[in-house]
This record gives sequence, structure tokens and C-alpha cells, in this order.
Amino acid sequence: MITLGKAKVLLMRSGYWIFTWIGLLANIAAIPFIAFVVSSGPPLQTTNLWSAIFLGWPSAVVGIVAAAGLFAERRWGVIMAIIALSMAVSGTLPYGIFRLINEGDLLGLAGLSLLIAILNLSALIYWCRPGHRKVRL
Repeated sequence: MITLGKAKVLLMRSGYWIFTWIGLLANIAAIPFIAFVVSSGPPLQTTNLWSAIFLGWPSAVVGIVAAAGLFAERRWGVIMAIIALSMAVSGTLPYGIFRLINEGDLLGLAGLSLLIAILNLSALIYWCRPGHRKVRL
């Protein structure tokens, strides 16, 4: 019989692997997507370029390194995931708000950027939970 404590550990472990795989695939997909957005041209071409160079690509690379640490079940993988998600939220949320105000495209890149910010924020809350420091990491 599975007790409540075992069920919590099992749920946390399965969520650990699900979020690790989702993070790896999302970060790999983010690199060419960011390049597409940068090369798409106006509007906000300068903003797109600077956001990509200084926030988008670095956070994707840190996210890939974090996934490698998480797959190896190292504690630094959780720390790197927190750093990568913080970088992503710090870029996508202001960019989405700025683009929504200036361009008004809630169903375009502004809405997508805000959705990504919300997803990154929920993943950040998940990885900041103290339970990850107790399970063989």
C-alpha cells in the first residue's frame, strides 16, 4: 500500500523528470525560434535583437546546461534551472508587456511572450520548492 509520504515523493520524482524533459526540449526549440523572431524584421527589430543577444539565447543555453545537471541528478542542476528560469522571466515578461502596449498584438508575439513568462514562472515556483534538496540531489 502506498502511504501519503510515498505518494508525495513519487509525485515529486515524476514531476522532476517531466519538467526536466520539457525544459530540455523547450530550450533546444527556443534557440531557432529566437533566431526566427530576430530575423523577421520590423517592428521592434532593435528590441528583438538586443533581447535575443542578452537574454534569449543565454537563458536557453543555461537551461540546456541545467537540464544536463538535472539528468545527472546534481544539486547544481536545480540551481542552474532556477537561474535560467529567472533569466527567461526577466526577459519575456517586460518584452511581452512592452510589445503589447506598443503593438497591441495580444494574439501575436506579445501574447506568446506573456504565456511563456507565465509558464516559466510556474516552473520557477516548482524548482524553488525545498523538496528538491531532500531527494538524492
